[in-house]
Amino acid sequence: MNIKPIKNETDYEKALKRLEVIFDAKSNSKEGDEADILSLLIENYENQHYPIESPDPIEAIKIRMEEMNLKQKDLVGVIGGKSRVSEILNKKKRLTVDMIRELERILSISASVLVNNYQLIK
Repeated sequence: MNIKPIKNETDYEKALKRLEVIFDAKSNSKEGDEADILSLLIENYENQHYPIESPDPIEAIKIRMEEMNLKQKDLVGVIGGKSRVSEILNKKKRLTVDMIRELERILSISASVLVNNYQLIK
């Protein structure tokens, strides 16, 4: 096992290729341990060089609604009436603190995602 830090794209590509070879190694084996360590190094490199930004609050709501098979009408009463739900999902109005609390409870979306700023559409 010759593991070293991933410092550049060449190291990253080599690590990915090696992980591909040993990916299905048994746990608690020499190659299994190597795969665990390589996975952590690769994840760290990717987080630093290829960060994935979280979606804006409204996109997060829409993604979660799709995952839960919910329609716009299912949020009526949760964040307001039919027109208010439409205004929120079409980014015409901002979420309020009460809406964020309810959405966190109903959709299990972290409030830290829902409080992020997003661009309103005029």
